[in-house]
Amino acid sequence: MSQTLTAGFSPVNIEERRKIGVRAGDTVRVHVRIQEKGKTRLQVFEGLVLGVKHGTEPGATFTVRRVSSGVGVERIFPLYSPSIDKIEVVKRAKVRRSKLYYIREKVAREIRRQMRGARLVDLATMSEAEEKTRLEREATEKAEAEAKEAEEKAAKEAEEASKAEAEKEPTPREEPTDAGESEGEVESTEGTTKEN
Repeated sequence: MSQTLTAGFSPVNIEERRKIGVRAGDTVRVHVRIQEKGKTRLQVFEGLVLGVKHGTEPGATFTVRRVSSGVGVERIFPLYSPSIDKIEVVKRAKVRRSKLYYIREKVAREIRRQMRGARLVDLATMSEAEEKTRLEREATEKAEAEAKEAEEKAAKEAEEASKAEAEKEPTPREEPTDAGESEGEVESTEGTTKEN
């Protein structure tokens, strides 16, 4: 008769949830109903049960911890909450504590130990505005470098062309003037006269 009364108060099958027997040390997968904009979807939260409070009574809760993207996330779920679609026990571990809160410090210690050997690196993401200005700056620098290179190339080609023209043209000889021609003739005539 107590089942009939409790079934009227909650849309959850209380006996089924009680039989699951969630304990500290279990790895559970909790399917939670979430309503967004009039639609209902299921979100899965899988992690280690740190502790169960209030056993199997109506106000019973259990704490689940998981590490998501390097950050520890803990959620406290009421055992008989109608927003929980189902609870799956993925793995059972033998633990000697009823509350595993020491796991928080243990994980932090392990991370600190790993960080000892790590070295500092200066890496950061840029905002869209910074990225846009950086790309514009790189484009202008590239354009300036190309323009300067083109100018240098044009100057070099012009210099080579002027050298080539200078080599093609014969060296300017002094063309004989009228006075020079007469001197040359004189010499030739003189040479002929001596021979005579």
